Order: sequence, then structure tokens, then C-alpha cells
Amino acid sequence: MAKPDIYTRITEKIIADLEAGTRSWHKPWNAEHLAGRITRPLRHNGVAYRGLNIILLWAASIAHGYAAPTWMTYRQALELGGQVRKGSKGQLVIYADKMRKTETDDAGQGREVEIPFMKGYTVFNVDQIEGLPGPYYELTEPILETAKRDATAEAFFAATNADIRHGGNHAFYAVKPDYVQMPLFETFESLEAYYSTLGHEICHWTRHPMRLDRSFGRKRWGDEGYAQEELVAELGAAFLAADLGLSPEPRDEHAAYIAHWLEGLRNDKRFIFQAAAHAQKAVDYLHGLQPKPNEVAA
Repeated sequence: MAKPDIYTRITEKIIADLEAGTRSWHKPWNAEHLAGRITRPLRHNGVAYRGLNIILLWAASIAHGYAAPTWMTYRQALELGGQVRKGSKGQLVIYADKMRKTETDDAGQGREVEIPFMKGYTVFNVDQIEGLPGPYYELTEPILETAKRDATAEAFFAATNADIRHGGNHAFYAVKPDYVQMPLFETFESLEAYYSTLGHEICHWTRHPMRLDRSFGRKRWGDEGYAQEELVAELGAAFLAADLGLSPEPRDEHAAYIAHWLEGLRNDKRFIFQAAAHAQKAVDYLHGLQPKPNEVAA
């Protein structure tokens, strides 16, 4: 069967699932410690960070591959019997509050005023600290075995020469630094879920200006162009799963994920056919990066 026919069948199956209703999409991985089932970063006492500190600590976790949600100061680590590893670099967080003082007005009357202030301090992730009590290090059991990988899929993604990094609890493609971030393989609920997620992000990778230069006029997160790109990546992930022999039919997650973004497009399901064409182009581009038979023989 020709590939375009396979892709058409997959697209039509996803549309049928959308029309029949789909279950809510969920992340097919779990890279959190037992100490932090919630997604917010935590202080040493289990209290969640708020505001800008959430973004700062999420970014640091992704950049350095920290799996633990908990952060603490150097002094707090010492008080708990721990020691920050030599050479570890901390993350700046901010503390905002108000101080009250009494001022005398022009009439000589004293009045209390509030003066806002902000200060910064440095915290370290639990993954950077040794000797803490056991609960700080408790991890969820790995879902997949490291050795349980698909050789064909591994070779396919390696041949793209994309910069694929592993760690943290998020999967995404960063355009300007041009790399794909993936949670660790062991944290996925199935082999198919891992490669499907990687396929999604690699399809995003093809949109770079130096590759297929695909933007859909997107200007910000969540706008129509963003939704269109998500449709392309998720359809492309389904196409790749079929091409790599990982799943003969699109997984339920594909339709459920796409349903979320179709809602942002005012349920204009006609666009899914256009998205399918872009997805096929992206997948064809990835196939074009694979070594030719004579190159493999050499």
C-alpha cells in the first residue's frame, strides 16, 4: 500500500474518532518524584512555589534534567543533614513582600505606609544534594526498562541528526536553540508512547527556517498558528508510528490530543486535511534524511 494511502487512512480514522468523541488527553509519561505528585516546584517543607519562581525553577529543571521537584537553600540542606555537591550551581529565586514604616506628613501627623521590596536568594535542587533524609530521594518506579528499545526507531531518529536531549518532565521543541527535549525513556508508560511523543517533537523540528520553514503565521503560544502546528505534529507522529511499524492504527492519544487543538480552531475539521498534507511533507523530509541502501552497505 502506498504511503499516501496509509496516511489518508490514518487521517480518516482520527477524524472518525473525533466525531465519535475521545477521552481526555494525558501525558504518557511520569518523571516526578514521590515527594511531588503536583507539577509545581516545592520548597524544602513541601510548600509549592508561586508566581515567577515556578517558571524560573521549571526552566532550570528542564535545562539540567532535574527530576526532583524540591528545592532548598544551602543552609536548609545543612540543617537537614545534607551537603550540596561541590561545584553545583544554584538557581536564583525571588522573594517579594512589603515592609511597614511610620512617616510624618506635612501636617506633622504620623501615618503608616507600606513599602514593597524584593530580594533574591539561591536554591539547589534535591538532585544536587547528598545526605538528605530518604523521602527526598524516593522516585516512582521506572515504567519501561532502559534496554527495551526499538532498534529501527532508534536508528531512524538518530539519522535525522536532531539535537535530542533527555531529562525533566516536559517534551517540547525549542526553535531558536534548535533542540528537542524529552523526558527519560524509562518514565513512559509504553514503548509506543515514547516514540510517538518523540515523533511529535521531531515533526515540530522540521518547521525550523533552515528546514521546511513552516510557521502558519503564529505569533504567540495558543494562537491559531500554534494550533495548526500542533495538528501537523500530531498527525506526523501518527504517520511515523505506522512507517516504523510501532502501531498499525493511530493510538487513542492522537485523536484526543488533536481534539484539544481543533477546539481552538472553532472545530474547523476541514483544516485537518490541510494539516495532513503538511504532516506528510514533514515525514517525507525525515525519511529523506535516512541513509540510502548503498550508504548503509558502505
